[in-house]
Amino acid sequence: MTADRTTPLIRTPYGTVRGRCEDGVAAFRGIPYAAPPFGPRRFRPPQPPEPWDGVRDAGAYGPTAPKPPYSEAFSQYLSDPSVPGDDCLNLNVWTPDPSPRARLPVLVWLHGGALTRGSSAVPVYEGRSFARDGVVLVSVNYRLGVEGYGLFPDAPANPGLRDQLAALRWVHEAIGAFGGDPGRITLCGQSAGAISVGALIAAPQAQGLFRRAVLQSGPPEAADRAKVRRMVRRMATRLKVPATAEAFAAVDRDLLLRTQAEVGRLSSPVLGGPAFGIVVDGDLVPRDPLEALVAGEAARGADLLMGWTRDEYRLWLVPGGLLERVDRLGPVALAGAMARCHCGHEVVRGYRCLHPRAGAAETVGQLVTDHLLRRPLHRLADARPGSAYVYEFAWPSLLPGLGSCHALELGFVFDTGDVPDARRLAGEGAPQELADALHAAWVRFAADGDPGWEAWEAAHPVRVFGDGPPHTAYGPRDAELALWDTPAAPAPVDTPMTPGAPARRSVPEPTPLPRPPAPPGGTSAARGAELRKVIRRLRRSGGVRRT
Repeated sequence: MTADRTTPLIRTPYGTVRGRCEDGVAAFRGIPYAAPPFGPRRFRPPQPPEPWDGVRDAGAYGPTAPKPPYSEAFSQYLSDPSVPGDDCLNLNVWTPDPSPRARLPVLVWLHGGALTRGSSAVPVYEGRSFARDGVVLVSVNYRLGVEGYGLFPDAPANPGLRDQLAALRWVHEAIGAFGGDPGRITLCGQSAGAISVGALIAAPQAQGLFRRAVLQSGPPEAADRAKVRRMVRRMATRLKVPATAEAFAAVDRDLLLRTQAEVGRLSSPVLGGPAFGIVVDGDLVPRDPLEALVAGEAARGADLLMGWTRDEYRLWLVPGGLLERVDRLGPVALAGAMARCHCGHEVVRGYRCLHPRAGAAETVGQLVTDHLLRRPLHRLADARPGSAYVYEFAWPSLLPGLGSCHALELGFVFDTGDVPDARRLAGEGAPQELADALHAAWVRFAADGDPGWEAWEAAHPVRVFGDGPPHTAYGPRDAELALWDTPAAPAPVDTPMTPGAPARRSVPEPTPLPRPPAPPGGTSAARGAELRKVIRRLRRSGGVRRT
């Protein structure tokens, strides 16, 4: 129902909300999809919100989940607004036609932030451009950090993921009133949001709630339960309380956030360290999501769009000057990367052969990126030929050192390059034609499952969005990824990697790698011990700064 053109009214399952008309788009912000997760509901699965009488104003973003701020080094690149209040399980809707007759495709957005930061209020995630182009955009807040992903003996696992499932159910039930088609829901996320998407589309409880999925710079995965427990126990030790949900619920919220930030300061994708993550829980996540999707047990018939940025690691290493420190550490950093990625010298030598001008930091960054991200996404695409589409974002930021870093594509996907927060990563003067191309691909995919290039098959087509018009390359990362499956680095070749691929130029054999102090290998425990030694050396040398 509609009150007038400027203040549309929509009846949701729990009450009526009043939105705003902004540049021809109806926007509804801060709509609760679950009750505030505090008091007796803290660390528990989400519960339905209390219904309300009358009309609830939905003109402003709702409260954001409790979270520590970014460090000074990262805050110059990433914005993360904080809205106070307990009613943080809320979502926002942008629609061009708030009427049940519209039946428009729906894109549900899950933000990134390492499951510890971020929110739907980040200005780059403004949904107006999607609505302008005929897609209903829904963005979601969910619990973060220890509140959402702490692992306790007296509380269910994965409450943050359960929040996302509750939001998805709300969308499936309510989005028709906003002009959306519940049969054409695309679940989309970046980084930790993409990892969440992977877990949800593999979850038995989510089957039937979505039609398609987009994974930007994040693979389906399950975290090591022991690693998540270690994060909680270290927090408990600092707080001098038992490692239980009951004890943590009694701790002052600000103190809890400060302790979480302190314990998690080494949780970089490059350095590893204790971190929160989605874990196999025997319920919502009955098995590793990647294994379930590769086996075809989940998301049958769903179209998948997935990809990465060319230089993901630069956002992890450039802030705070860590890139230069890793280069100076050389063999020590490479030993840490081998322990982190569970690979041997032959893989590193292969990377150096393929990229002889790369320094230690670039080699470390690409190794970690391939291990954590590109290899699992390749594996997922290989398991779903004909229904998976793969991209690489290769446009370099106009800011020094960032290259095509993690999260850089977001302002282009949302076509929000005019927002000051987007320029924090892209710089001034980012090409609008690139935003037009990337945004249009996401719109097409949400509408009919075809982003505009050929689906994944034996030749490994990858759509590259960089300088100049988008184009399809064939197996642009195959040479690096093949190194992980061979006993020794391959000799340089002059033949295409896959049918239709351009020939690779031969490169000279690089200078042999210096032998690291203690090559990682053996059991996973030995590798972990080696990694901890390397990280301690990094810290003593000044190679790690709190983030």
